[in-house]
Amino acid sequence: MSLIVKAGKAGKRVLRKFLPEEKRHVSYTRRIERVKTSQRVVAMTFDDGPMDLPASPDKFGGQSLTDVLLDTLKDYGAKGTFDVVGDTGENYPDIAGRAGQADWGGVKYDHYPDINQDERGGAAHNPRLMQRILAEGHQVTNHSYRHILYGKKPFVYGKREYFTDLDQVVADLKRLHSLLRETYGYEITMARPPHYVDRIAGGYTSYDAYDQMGYLYLAAAFDGAGWLPIRHSTVQDSLKAEVEAMTAPLKKALAENPDALAGQIIFQKDGYNMDRRTPVAFGLREQLAILHAYGYRVVTVSELLEESPFADLGREDPAFAKLAQLQKKQAIVFSDNRLRLEAPMTWGELAMLLAPRQQAVSRRLARIRETGQPQHANWGAMDWCAEQGILKYAMDPDGLVTSLPREFFGPVKNHTRRQVYEAYLG
Repeated sequence: MSLIVKAGKAGKRVLRKFLPEEKRHVSYTRRIERVKTSQRVVAMTFDDGPMDLPASPDKFGGQSLTDVLLDTLKDYGAKGTFDVVGDTGENYPDIAGRAGQADWGGVKYDHYPDINQDERGGAAHNPRLMQRILAEGHQVTNHSYRHILYGKKPFVYGKREYFTDLDQVVADLKRLHSLLRETYGYEITMARPPHYVDRIAGGYTSYDAYDQMGYLYLAAAFDGAGWLPIRHSTVQDSLKAEVEAMTAPLKKALAENPDALAGQIIFQKDGYNMDRRTPVAFGLREQLAILHAYGYRVVTVSELLEESPFADLGREDPAFAKLAQLQKKQAIVFSDNRLRLEAPMTWGELAMLLAPRQQAVSRRLARIRETGQPQHANWGAMDWCAEQGILKYAMDPDGLVTSLPREFFGPVKNHTRRQVYEAYLG
């Protein structure tokens, strides 16, 4: 595995221990990593495909890797979520980086399934694979059309080109969205940014792009490790170690707690690792066998969200059904997919409950363009509510609500988020 990637992952873990927790705000776009459920149900996601090249090493008679994954899922009655790209063939001129390093497939850009093999990957080049994915009941999500970074990632991808404004990111997302809609009649509802880079120049983030697309942010709580290279003296020894890295953490987690993966999303890759091997072609079957032995169902992320759309509220809560319906229409959930029902309500959160989505999103983006500065996540909703005379401009969006507009709520003594939502729902 690349030492740079290893160091980056270790550095993030250390920083999380010492830095204050990132402040979350109620958001239309929610980062979905896992949901709260007592059921043994889990979702598998596969990035960067489809791939019309054989597994490496090929032990499947030349079948494409994506076909191998689909056959494996079918054998276990499992459904996957394929986070596909469109076409990386426009990402030239470029040269390959070093095998085993993060830039293995291109110094300036990513190329899938490999540099100078772009025509063998992506939704634009693989209608047969796309039709098979959809026909067999799997989900498709938007991993961007060209897989270009949304912003800088200097430590790992210092020489990488990236989009320089929000409009470029949205245009790229729309390109893949339109391809799926026009070619297959399929409506994408989720997306994952390339390499999880969220910051976009101009004070924006991927959440702003997904707000415009109406997407949820597809993340993952468990790393399936099929993308991580491990080098040994022979290909077979390397592959054996990589497959073991895919299965050992799963076995350990479930041995310690058989319900450990309930509601989780697992990250995988539909493509080569950085040493141009595909341990996922072999390890996926072993992972599914382990999950099957513990009584897990493997479903799409959309099906997982039917168990619960929230990370901190399950079906056992008496308010679940009403809140599950409310979140389909109004912004009541934080960007990390938590409701935090027992926390006090803030003015910004109240504004997000009351404002129309289009107004909240468009006003905030316009304000960023006007000022050139980042804006509070709830600024657009506050602005609309102030214009309607519901709330005042001077209110701090992070200040706690001490009184509520009677026309919406009537008398409410306390103002936790649960109590406000219950009053709003009547």
